[in-house]
Amino acid sequence: MAIDFSSFYEFPHLFDRMTGEMEHQFAGGTSRQVAFPPLNIGEDDKAVYVRALVPGAGMDDLELVITDKTLSLRGELKPVQGRYYRQERPTGPFQRVITVGVPIDRDNVKATLRSGVLEVVLPKLSDQRPQSIRIDIR
Repeated sequence: MAIDFSSFYEFPHLFDRMTGEMEHQFAGGTSRQVAFPPLNIGEDDKAVYVRALVPGAGMDDLELVITDKTLSLRGELKPVQGRYYRQERPTGPFQRVITVGVPIDRDNVKATLRSGVLEVVLPKLSDQRPQSIRIDIR
C-alpha cells in the first residue's frame, strides 16, 4: 500500500496564506507589501549609487531610464518552469522609480550587472557637488 503525500506539497503555501491573513486581521486590516526589487541607495561626494537585487535577470530583462530628477528601473523576471514545494522569489514585471535629490551628469551614468546585483552609478554634476566654504574670523 502506497501513501499519497501529494496533499502535503501545498502545505507551506497554505500555511503562509493562513498566517498572512491572520496578520492582516491583527494589524488592523493593513497589508504590508514589499517593494521589488529591493534597493540600497547611497552617495558620496562624487556620485549616487543604486544597487538592486535582481537574481535571475539578464541585461535584456532590464530597462533604465533617467530624467532630471528620477531613475526608473523596469524589468521582468521570467518564471522558471517546474514543480515547486515553495516559491518565495517573485516573478513577472516590476518597476521602481527612485527620486534623486541632486543634479546628475546623465552622460556619464554607468550600470553593471554582476551576480544578480544591478549597480547604477549616477555621477553628480561637478558644480553641484558639496563644497567646503572657508569661514574667515574678523
